Amino acid sequence: MMSGLFTALLVAGGLVGAGIAMVSSQSRAPGPLASDRVLIIPKDSGLADIADLLQREGLIEHPWAFRVSALVSGNWTKLKAGEYLFKSRASQADILDIIAEGKVVEHSVTIPEGLTSEQIVARLRDNELLTGDIIQVPREGSILPDTYRIPRGFSRQAIIDRMARDQRAVLARIWERRPADLPIKTPQELVVLASIVEKETGRADERPRVAGVFINRLNRRMKLQSDPTIVYGIVGGKGTLGRSILRSEITQATPYNTYVIDGLPPGPIANPGRAAMEAVVSHSRTKDLYFVADGSGGHAFAETLEQHNRNVGRWRQIEAARRDPGKPPAEASVDKVEPTPSPDTRSEAPAQQPADGEAIETWPVPGNRRAAAGQLPQGAAMAGGRVRAFDASEGTARDPLLNKTFDLNSPKQVPVLRP
Repeated sequence: MMSGLFTALLVAGGLVGAGIAMVSSQSRAPGPLASDRVLIIPKDSGLADIADLLQREGLIEHPWAFRVSALVSGNWTKLKAGEYLFKSRASQADILDIIAEGKVVEHSVTIPEGLTSEQIVARLRDNELLTGDIIQVPREGSILPDTYRIPRGFSRQAIIDRMARDQRAVLARIWERRPADLPIKTPQELVVLASIVEKETGRADERPRVAGVFINRLNRRMKLQSDPTIVYGIVGGKGTLGRSILRSEITQATPYNTYVIDGLPPGPIANPGRAAMEAVVSHSRTKDLYFVADGSGGHAFAETLEQHNRNVGRWRQIEAARRDPGKPPAEASVDKVEPTPSPDTRSEAPAQQPADGEAIETWPVPGNRRAAAGQLPQGAAMAGGRVRAFDASEGTARDPLLNKTFDLNSPKQVPVLRP
């Protein structure tokens, strides 16, 4: 009897061993999946549920073999829900390891620099990869725009919390490297100025120089005169006006309007990226006090008002050439001197000053990449609410800026317009 029992045990053990060896060999063999496949394992899925799902989706052939492999390896207690990428011909063992280790697919969520907190929250709420709601809109400037890698189903509040932690860590490191002569007293003030720099230029190579302009103006106790601060003072976290700035809004008193207030606004006007914050502490050491668009996507910088006025004149010429695309390139040259048209053939509308409620095209001013509305030199005309300027060569008798001085620091001083 004992001999027979022993023999039966040996046979049973041999069969079990052979079965395990067969299952192990089968689990390492290439699977039936013909091409890469993304599959979502639902929450609360058990071992049997997962095995059946894998078979239905064509990843494995025998659910029982998958269950045995999971039990033998001990991974059956580690299987996790989530979104997984399985390579073509992935073996049963590879599939089991991926699910047990939770190697879920990660998606990129990019938050551009310069958005307000309200705009960022709106983007996250529209993202279908995320789940849950956001408790409250973060304080302006307190979260770091960046590209974040997250799995499907990640919490919206969790990504906001991560952005806030990253902002605190990045700001602390940058603040430690600030120069001793920086006219910025607190990390919060650094974020405020960085937010203005962020809104003023989208070119990475210009951020330090733009920051240098504002720092020079702070050191001289000049008003910053930045258009984005006008907008933020009017709409706050909404971000944009959806129209041009009105003449009356330039001198409209708000806590953020840097044409009215001295120094920095009371808070950031957006969430700056790390590059804009770096630009403030590593600003260019120039004497620049002004900048204006140069027509190439960048800006022309100047140390004096006279130089700035020249740059403004060139920008007006570029704008005029762009508004008359019918001209051949030679005629549209911004350096070409043209004869004065006779009154009856003049293409510009008679010069008019827009009313306070009329939207006008903003005009270049110190410390602003675009312009302050209403500061038009003599010789420029308004057509349909837009500036129409004639071409001129610098330094000639036809130069509209020759021997002309306009106080561009004061938007209240508007030169008389003439046809």
